[in-house]
Amino acid sequence: MWRQVRRGGVDKAVFEAMRLELRRGSLVLAVLACLRTERYGYTLRQALAADGLEMEESTLYPLLRRLEGQGLLTSEWREEEKRKKRFYVLSPQGETLLAALTEEWRGINASLDRML
Repeated sequence: MWRQVRRGGVDKAVFEAMRLELRRGSLVLAVLACLRTERYGYTLRQALAADGLEMEESTLYPLLRRLEGQGLLTSEWREEEKRKKRFYVLSPQGETLLAALTEEWRGINASLDRML
């Protein structure tokens, strides 16, 4: 992909900044969607990666804390395989927001498909 952009004369730093901006909002939606099923951080990262959305721990855990602070997730510590793990799942408010964001995403995506 970068080779195609570079041939068009776009600066790599500009491309990266725009790519990250585009990706940031998409990751929030992906995390909310994945957490319709309860998961802990590592299994959430695996699920996202399996669908093509790699995410570093340094991005994921602050995002999870922020979403929980906004009331969109609930979490609880449990022991599993002799280790304490924090499990996350959508709260009722998170489920409502996911439905609304999904509808918004589909509308934006349909518009972009027509334009692109």
